[in-house]
Formats: sequence, structure tokens, C-alpha cells
Amino acid sequence: MGRNRRKFTREFKEAAVRRLELGASMAEVARACEVSPNVLHRWRRELREFGAKAFTGPGRSRADEDRIAALERKVGRQAVEIDFLRGCLQHVEEQRRLQALTTRGSSTPTSKSK
Repeated sequence: MGRNRRKFTREFKEAAVRRLELGASMAEVARACEVSPNVLHRWRRELREFGAKAFTGPGRSRADEDRIAALERKVGRQAVEIDFLRGCLQHVEEQRRLQALTTRGSSTPTSKSK
């Protein structure tokens, strides 16, 4: 029967990499953390390559996060456009109302002479 995959927190991974950077040997940290040295190599590489974006958690990749960020930016731009267009529409409607009032008020009924 297979073992379940262990999940490590971001803090745990950062602490393990920090111990390596402070001079502890790879084997020593691997034994203390009960992980393979290969896992430590991967954690250190990910932390160097991605910094704050490293170790995003299970089930969500950096590509997904980048796509989500891009979509959120797009939604923000569209919200600004909608607000602008609503303002334009409101301005046009006000102009139409004013024009309708001025054309009605200035015209006089004409009498028909026969």
C-alpha cells in the first residue's frame, strides 16, 4: 500500500533553505527535515528563481496565478471603461432632455389661416 504524499508549508521549506544558506550541509538538513536531498535542491532552486512567488501551495501553479492576475487586470480595465461609458451616456441623455425642453419652449403654435 502506497504512502500519501507529505505536504510541507511555505515556512517549513523556507526554513530548510535558510539552514542551507547558513552553512549546514545538505545531508544534515535533509536528515533533520526528513526529506530527500533532491527535494532540498528543488526548494532552493525554486526560492532563488521565483522569490516570493515560490511555494504557491498545492493545486495552483504559477501559470494559473499569472493567468488570474492578467484576468483581474482585464476586469479592472473593463470596469473603468464601463464607468466612462455610463458617464458619456448620462451626458448625452441630459443633452437630449435639454434640447427637447428648449425646442418645445421656444416654438409657438402656429395658427392656420384659411
